[in-house]
Amino acid sequence: MRVLPALLCALVLAGCGSSNDGAREMDTGTSSISSGSSRMTLGVNSYLWHATLDTLSFLPLVSADPFGGVIISEWYVAPSSPDERLKVTVYIMDRALRADGLKVVVFRQVKAGAAWQEAQPSPDTAHKLEDSILTRARELRLATLGQTG
Repeated sequence: MRVLPALLCALVLAGCGSSNDGAREMDTGTSSISSGSSRMTLGVNSYLWHATLDTLSFLPLVSADPFGGVIISEWYVAPSSPDERLKVTVYIMDRALRADGLKVVVFRQVKAGAAWQEAQPSPDTAHKLEDSILTRARELRLATLGQTG
């Protein structure tokens, strides 16, 4: 689990760097991570990436791949619903800040005796998470534009 904090720290530090094409990067929301003479650009929109991490911060994460744009949570049991658990997978599929560049999949299980069984999640859950992520991404973009003006 030490990989995730290191990865998040690298992403935050990547946003602090500067480059000759910084204006173009800011418009598309891409971030670069530099190491010596090599430079790797994230494969996804950094506003969507950071907004997803912010929105899902209450969930324990299993995997977060900033180059492939996939974030997978661990099962989460809300204290108010101990017989139900959720797992979320987010796919960021574009470098642009676009609503269709984001896909959220929610998995739900309910406890039946001592075992967990698959159950249908509410159709609104994924949509609400997508809306929250997109709203946060827009806030991050506007905050970044406000700093450069």
